[in-house]
Amino acid sequence: MELAGTVAVVTGGASGIGRALCRRFAAEGASVVVADVDAPGAAAVAAEIGGLAVPGDMSVEADVTGLVDAARLSFERIDLFCANAGIAWGVRPDDPAAVIGPDTPDEAWERMWRVNVLSHVYAARAVVPLMLDQGGGHILVTASAGGLLTVLGNAPYAMTKHAAVALAEWLAITYGDRGLRVSCLCPQLVRTEMLAAAAGERLASAAGVIEPEDVAGVVVEGLRAERFLILPHPEVAEFFRRKAGDYDRWLAGMRRLQSSERLV
Repeated sequence: MELAGTVAVVTGGASGIGRALCRRFAAEGASVVVADVDAPGAAAVAAEIGGLAVPGDMSVEADVTGLVDAARLSFERIDLFCANAGIAWGVRPDDPAAVIGPDTPDEAWERMWRVNVLSHVYAARAVVPLMLDQGGGHILVTASAGGLLTVLGNAPYAMTKHAAVALAEWLAITYGDRGLRVSCLCPQLVRTEMLAAAAGERLASAAGVIEPEDVAGVVVEGLRAERFLILPHPEVAEFFRRKAGDYDRWLAGMRRLQSSERLV
C-alpha cells in the first residue's frame, strides 16, 4: 500500500518503534492517529506530526473500541491499523543472568498476555469488519524475531510473541482473499526505552541494535510490497530457515548460546 492520503492508527505510538512509525507515516502523507497509555506522550507526538492523539490502554477492549470509534469519527475510515503496543518484562538490568520462566508470578504472565496478545485480538475484532465493509485495509501486527525463533531467559515474552505471529498468520489466511492485507513486524534488537529497561545499557548498545527510524523505513517498504513478514534484521530469515530445516540442531545451538550468556 502507498501511505499518501491514507488514515493510519498506531498503538504504542508515544515512544520507540511506534513513535518512529507515526513520524514516518506522516512524512509519507498519511493522517495518523497516535494511541498510547502514555497520554502526554501520545499528545506530544500527535502535536509534532499534526495527528490525533487518543490515550488508552490497549489491553482493555473498551479502550481499543474507543480508539477505533475516535478514528472513524475524525477521518471516517481506517486504512492501516498498526497493533504495535507491547511490553517486554525482560531480563532485569540488575541481574543479567536472571531468568523469567514458568515460575514467574501469574500476574506477570497475565499482563504480558493481555498487552502482547489480547490487544491484537481486540484490534482485529474492531477493525476487521470495518475494513471488510470499506473494501479493504491493512493490519500490521508488531511481534518480534522472538516470535519466529525464541527469547532466551524470558518465557512469557517468547510465548506471547509466538502467539502474536500466529494470530497475524490466521488473519492473513482467513481474510486475505477478501481485501484485507496483514503484515507481521518481527525485529530483533531496536534501540528503544523498552530495550534499555528490559536488558540494560549493555544490550541496548550491543552490535546489531538498530534505530527505530530504520525499522519504520523497512515497514514502509514492506507495506508497499504487501509482504507478510517484515524483517528489519534480514538475518532473521536465515535463522528461521535453519530452525525449520533441522529443529533439533537449532535447539542444541540455542542451548549453547544460552550457556554462553549464562542464562541458566
